[in-house]
Amino acid sequence: MTNNGPGPVQPAPDPGPGPARRPRWKFGAIALGVSLAFFVAGAASLPAAFSGGLAPVTAQSRAAAATSTANTAPSAMQAASIAPPALETGAPPDVETTPLVAPVAVQASGPQPAFATTASELLATLPIKGRAPKTGYDRALFGQAWADVDRNGCDTRNDILQRDLTGITFTNSVPCKVQSGTLADPYTATSISFLRGSGTSSRVQIDHVVALSDAWQKGAQQLTTEKRTAFANDPLNLQATDGPTNQKKGDGDAATWLPPNKGFRCEYVARQISLKAADSLWVTQAEHDAMSAILASCADQLAPTNQAPAAPVPAPEVAPAEPAPVAAAPAPAAVPPAPLAPARVVPAPAPAAPAPGVYYANCAAARAAGAAPLFTGQAGYRAGLDRDSDGVACES
Repeated sequence: MTNNGPGPVQPAPDPGPGPARRPRWKFGAIALGVSLAFFVAGAASLPAAFSGGLAPVTAQSRAAAATSTANTAPSAMQAASIAPPALETGAPPDVETTPLVAPVAVQASGPQPAFATTASELLATLPIKGRAPKTGYDRALFGQAWADVDRNGCDTRNDILQRDLTGITFTNSVPCKVQSGTLADPYTATSISFLRGSGTSSRVQIDHVVALSDAWQKGAQQLTTEKRTAFANDPLNLQATDGPTNQKKGDGDAATWLPPNKGFRCEYVARQISLKAADSLWVTQAEHDAMSAILASCADQLAPTNQAPAAPVPAPEVAPAEPAPVAAAPAPAAVPPAPLAPARVVPAPAPAAPAPGVYYANCAAARAAGAAPLFTGQAGYRAGLDRDSDGVACES
């Protein structure tokens, strides 16, 4: 029969037995389910991944971060802190860029002059020679800069800052690294505020009274490394002072540079003379003449020393006199013997008064001399030894 228009759709003939065909929408549903499963699994793994990124909040990761910071801090600090150039070749950098090294045992420098020796007398004993070549000089030949030679757990630079500054504060609870203080600068007779920092620490520098380069050219080449290290860290050879003034000095000796403060020049050259005498260093003729001219105005200036005054020699004891025999009286009555004369009392010698102009490099030297504590007005007392400014130095 002919189909002349729309009518019911005839069903497709049955293909018969065989593999069943899945409708396409079922494949889409399966794919969507698999994708959803991967998405859920990925979302579950995200917290673990992010928790790894937040690991520094744990104690273990803090320790690791601290280690990493400690390993990178020196290079960052060196890049941020540029110390001003020193005129003396090989001069040590500022302490902010110098790592604290382990304590260093050093051989003591030579014997210092006898107690109460004047600087003029000691100057006359120094050999006069020409300056040797500077060839071979290097700061490292005088040991690690600012080493802990006295093994007190604090480097030499901070030891000197503690000695020469007043009103000191420290960077932490350990009384070692100086954070701030005030320097009464003997070189310039001015007061300088010290504040630790990459741009401020250089305002106060530590001067070698006898420059290491100068010592090298005048006999220190023959010293052992241990003695050169002791020389570079000797408190008598170190003085906190104004940074720009220290740079102007460079490695000059008394013939080429003297402190601007004329009132300090006698003590300054006396320290140089003691230092050179202790290590058998010499002076040039020009240096000798400059020192002699300075000391002409202070002939009684004593050479600083750590030697104690000689102990007084006790006077010999006088034996008591023997009592004279008493003759018997002619009278029949016996005459009693005369009383014995009392023994003669010999007064003990008065202790020797400290000589004027006594200089103690530090409280250890004052105690070794038996002079501690020192009171205001007493020979050897100075503000640098009186940490708490109570008028009594080296009291403990």
